[in-house]
Amino acid sequence: MRGILLLMVFAFPVFGDNATKPGEVTAPYPTITNLSVEWRIEGDDNLNGVVEVRYRPAGEHNWRTGMPLRRVPAGEGRTTTRPFRWENKHSGSIFDLQPDTEYEIALALNDPDGLTAERTIRARTRGVPRAAPGAATRNVTPNTIDQPAKPGEVLLLEPGNYGRFVARFDGEPGRPVVYRSAGGDAVFDSISLDGRKHVFLEGLVIRTEPGGQNPSGTAVSMRGAVECVVRRSRINAVYGVRASAPPGCTNCYIADNVIEGTTAWIPEAMGANGANIGEGIQMTGPGNVIEFNRVTGFRDCISTMEDTGVHEQVSIDILNNDIYTGADDAIEADFCFHNCRIMRNRITNSFVGLSSQPGLGGPTYFIRNVMYNLTYVPFKLHRFSSGDVILHNTTVKVGDGMACFSGQPFDFAYFRNNLSIGGPTGGTRWGGYGAGTGMAANISSHGPHSSFDYDAVGTWGTPFAARIGGRDFFDVEPHGLRVDMSVFEDVEFPNPPLPVREPPDLRPRADASVVDAGLRIPNVNDAYLGKGPDIGAYEAGQALPHYGPRPASGGDTRDGAKQKRKPAPRR
Repeated sequence: MRGILLLMVFAFPVFGDNATKPGEVTAPYPTITNLSVEWRIEGDDNLNGVVEVRYRPAGEHNWRTGMPLRRVPAGEGRTTTRPFRWENKHSGSIFDLQPDTEYEIALALNDPDGLTAERTIRARTRGVPRAAPGAATRNVTPNTIDQPAKPGEVLLLEPGNYGRFVARFDGEPGRPVVYRSAGGDAVFDSISLDGRKHVFLEGLVIRTEPGGQNPSGTAVSMRGAVECVVRRSRINAVYGVRASAPPGCTNCYIADNVIEGTTAWIPEAMGANGANIGEGIQMTGPGNVIEFNRVTGFRDCISTMEDTGVHEQVSIDILNNDIYTGADDAIEADFCFHNCRIMRNRITNSFVGLSSQPGLGGPTYFIRNVMYNLTYVPFKLHRFSSGDVILHNTTVKVGDGMACFSGQPFDFAYFRNNLSIGGPTGGTRWGGYGAGTGMAANISSHGPHSSFDYDAVGTWGTPFAARIGGRDFFDVEPHGLRVDMSVFEDVEFPNPPLPVREPPDLRPRADASVVDAGLRIPNVNDAYLGKGPDIGAYEAGQALPHYGPRPASGGDTRDGAKQKRKPAPRR
């Protein structure tokens, strides 16, 4: 799935490896609302080339500005079982597009060492998966569900217990086989979509116990699935939805589900060595979209795969999920190659908020995620992670606020417009690691190509202290801000972190210092109010995003239903 090359104009470089030699441009694995762009190059050893981005729906007159591509020098993973090499390139994403729409993307490369180049490609977002228009329907029972299914059919499941089901028939592009229970009273022990293409599961109940014919305890297995869907289902299992070994799954859609595990929010369960078990959604493979799910009670709630389990982890979207109780990682985006986008997720009660352990060149985007009541760190950028882009996140937690306790330096990270508040430790070393000492910011180790600015940090109940890489926070961040809990309206600091806490409204007060204080980032915060974007995940005065399953009546609209809360007043 690559963009179509339309235009190339460039002036040749002068000489030396510092000059860029442009190569192929691709747009691999479009998703429903985001596009990836990769421009392979040679040279530019001094890393000063820049690629500006413009985009527009094909046929429209006006261009819009995108976030510049990230410069990704060739490299390979360190401390990984496999080498995981990546090539020299510029890479990045265009966010929040319309589904099933063709876009023109204009790229302008400027290298001060002697080259300018322009290229234009076209790429099309995928449509929201749907049953075939005018699809034939057929009622099925537990006794007839194994009968042959034809592409384009919608199989209406009558109430009953369907046991362990293995789907054996494929659909076709635009004509999926759909297994649907309108009343949510078709109950399964487990379902296998292994090797299937264009098969949808909708409105089902899957209750899985490990043992017997399903020793892994996996509710829905999707290994080798292509363009399959799990939607509006309720899953109770040790492992919810999995494609956890190569080849993983490709262009699959996991949306609007409620997925519940068995791991409790207790001190003994926290951390990598805790008494925890299970993965809510765990998959490898490209082009997958995981959005608007509620995931509760797992070791890791949503995760990509690691080391030998990894297959082409590119162009993956993890969006608008409501995560409640993750004993280890809420979202474990480990071993992402490039253009994995973790955006607008709400995380409440978790050991780690966002993990990139490691990012393999990147970019891996973490944008507008909200994290409340963590007991270790919001950002786990370990094992020499490379290429993490961390924008507009909000964190309120015990211990250190904007924290990453990495033993190996991460590099090529980009932090902007994040809001973090730390405080007392909660009185114990959670998970055997601890939450930090109560600093506003504590970034222990980063490489020379990382960049930090426009972040706002503070403490509650502890003296203010903030450091990045052993230096004073404000020496590193000339536009950084010091804040405290008064930035919010009546939000309780989560000390102690037990028992479980409910997610608060973390929009800033209209008169807070973070309002209008952020850095303008094209295609990320274009919809700001006032004189500039606010720091943190939210704009004061705007409605909250929708997290978790959307109402069935408007289920797959792009903006979703808004939370029914009174907007914060805007000055």
